[in-house]
Amino acid sequence: MTAWIVLPVSLSAFSITGIWIVYAMAVMNHHVCPVENWSYNVTCTEELPRPGFPKTCCTIQDIPLISKCGSFPPESCLFSLIGNVGAFMVVMVCLLRYAQVIEHSHRCWVNTSALVSGCTNAVGLVMVGNFQVDHAKSLHYVGAGVAFPAGLLFVCLQCVLTYRVAVTALDYWMAHFRVALALGAMVSLVLSGIFFIHESFILQHAAAICEWVFTVDILVFYGTFTYEFGTVTSETMMVGLQRSHHGSGVIMGGPRARGSTLSGATKGLKSPGGSSTSTHLNCTPESIAML
Repeated sequence: MTAWIVLPVSLSAFSITGIWIVYAMAVMNHHVCPVENWSYNVTCTEELPRPGFPKTCCTIQDIPLISKCGSFPPESCLFSLIGNVGAFMVVMVCLLRYAQVIEHSHRCWVNTSALVSGCTNAVGLVMVGNFQVDHAKSLHYVGAGVAFPAGLLFVCLQCVLTYRVAVTALDYWMAHFRVALALGAMVSLVLSGIFFIHESFILQHAAAICEWVFTVDILVFYGTFTYEFGTVTSETMMVGLQRSHHGSGVIMGGPRARGSTLSGATKGLKSPGGSSTSTHLNCTPESIAML
């Protein structure tokens, strides 16, 4: 077990806790209405704010979308911090996961695509966190349009990779769990988009709820990498880089170089579901060809 095991769970805990604190601050400051409120008016008369109590009259401008919760200070400051720190942690998780899959002798376009989509997701998060929807709507929507689909693509590709590197029964159970999370994220994102384009107060509120479900779902998915990161060492990233270098050398080195590369890559690999070091059966040249 290594210290890297803390990174994914810290990303999930920090981001989920942070956005709900932002929501609570926005409700208490009368910037949005509570998520349990389903009653909206076309207009509202000016009401005296009651400290510690949510708004009693809500319009469509008060729907508790995540972006809306982080539009005004002081909660907008925390919202930006969460977006920036969360994006950095996402990039770290993506890089480590990319190197770890290569370490398990699985160099494929799926792994590379997952890295690109994960980093794209991080770029979108930075834009969403730093360009509030009420002050820079166009840039904010561009960031959201990048972050949400890229995040969904990342989790789907990671589901495929989880099945590819699975060895033990526990590995496959983790793959099944991630598929369930990915399906939940896909359904909630599609429903959020469908509801958001309508002007109905009820559907707009439903879109906000679906957006919250999608965001928490994706963050929980990132947290599941704690399972694999228990076997990450300080050499994992270097092994990934060396494996990429050897991949180009195999073409020039012939069968002998290929055998040397594969034997080096399979040395000391561990399955997250097992307690001892083992050489994976699917690390043979024939199995890699099948993948």
